[in-house]
Amino acid sequence: MPNKRQQTDASVFIKKLFTQYSYIVSFVLIIIIAMAVNPNFFRWRNISNIFTQSATTTGIIALGMTMIICAGQIDISVGSQVALISGFGIELLNRTESIWLMLLFCVALGGLIGAFNGVLVAKGRMPAMIATLAVQTSTRAIINHFGQGGPFTVAGGNANAPFYESFRMVSSGGISVFGNRVSYPMIIFILMSIVFGVIMRRTKLGKHIYAVGSNEVSARMAGVNVDRTKILVFAITGLLCGLTSWLYSSRLMAVAAANAGNQFEMDAIAAVAIGGASMSGGRGKIIGTFLGVLMFKIINNTLVAANVPTFLTGAISGAIIIVAVLLQSQRDKRK
Repeated sequence: MPNKRQQTDASVFIKKLFTQYSYIVSFVLIIIIAMAVNPNFFRWRNISNIFTQSATTTGIIALGMTMIICAGQIDISVGSQVALISGFGIELLNRTESIWLMLLFCVALGGLIGAFNGVLVAKGRMPAMIATLAVQTSTRAIINHFGQGGPFTVAGGNANAPFYESFRMVSSGGISVFGNRVSYPMIIFILMSIVFGVIMRRTKLGKHIYAVGSNEVSARMAGVNVDRTKILVFAITGLLCGLTSWLYSSRLMAVAAANAGNQFEMDAIAAVAIGGASMSGGRGKIIGTFLGVLMFKIINNTLVAANVPTFLTGAISGAIIIVAVLLQSQRDKRK
């Protein structure tokens, strides 16, 4: 029979597991459910598809959203940013036939839009929700105006546009590892997650982000440049929107001005929430967001395998956000 100390140690471990590492428990449970519903879940082709979809939609953006939320802010303009950057990026690609010039353009434009968001919040003293809502509305209106709500399409086929196949391979190509093809978006997503994990845990910027999100007044009194930190997190997220736009355009080869990037902000915020970050700021982990992104894609993958209507995925995303935030609120109350 275990003694009282062993029982206490076990209860403390379980409590810590379900509070500090709830995202790991959730990830394991979702994997078990996915395996039960889809016998082919662990086939490499399916796993690779989940990672590729994550990287070309909200996975990389969610890394920046983690920084924003940990700093006590929010950005609901990322989906419209992707629509704007993708549309103009494709137009540039068609005119110049340069894949790398398009990448540079997408990242630069994303950084500018993100920095503009940051300036509105930090220098204009606007609430982040209002500032990014204005940018969301404006960017969507601009791309709709130029695209008339229709698609921006990568020009021609191989005969008419030699760059067509090269650009398509950005998202569909990859390298062989132990006989399995690892896609370029999958590699980029994993590497970016590692880089941002190091930034948040090991650098001065990461410490400043947590400090600003925990208590902005105390951070300012401690010598943290609060305004610069806010501008940086929004600008970095804009850069990631630019990179995502490049990958997103390559995967689809055409983006519709009216609905490109729809729900990207909700999925990114939800991934951060179920990854264990506090929506009030000051707490969050990149590894949690990484697993949160995969959880969402696994849920979608499982719903498709179970023949659940795709229109219900938005409702499920909203439900997951509500549950995650409620659990965080209870955890904060206990603390």
